Amino acid sequence: MKKMHIELTVNGQPMETLAEPRELLVHVLRERLGLTGTHIGCETSHCGVCTVDMNGKSVKSCTVFAAQANGATITTIEGIAGADGMHILQSSFREHHGLQCGYCTPGMITRAWRLLQENPSPTEEEVRFGMAGNLCRCTGYQNIVKAILHAASEMSAKEAAE
Repeated sequence: MKKMHIELTVNGQPMETLAEPRELLVHVLRERLGLTGTHIGCETSHCGVCTVDMNGKSVKSCTVFAAQANGATITTIEGIAGADGMHILQSSFREHHGLQCGYCTPGMITRAWRLLQENPSPTEEEVRFGMAGNLCRCTGYQNIVKAILHAASEMSAKEAAE
């Protein structure tokens, strides 16, 4: 099959690659661009481990063709941390035991990152609803919700201090 030229801005960096039009974004990110933080899970959009931020929205990259992403701005788990280290969300997941095996964690954090941009002060119910498309088979979600609420509080405090 003939490959097409794909241009993306990924984690703030312009990138180009060749991909088959039917190739999924998750495979382009991992195999062509070497960004292996985005995991492959169910490949049916049910689990959310492949969640990335595309043009300001959370998307499951196993449901997006590379051709559909051409020209898009994408943030993966690798792009969430700043140059000075971990993002508050990443630290909060660690501190509040929001992960066990860690397989779903990149998708969880990437989705939570967008959720907190859309709603900087969510309630527990809003976090649970906002994260409903991302599944975890290990944690029981209590600590994930705690981590996100804690991160929201820390991010608000940091913003108020600036």
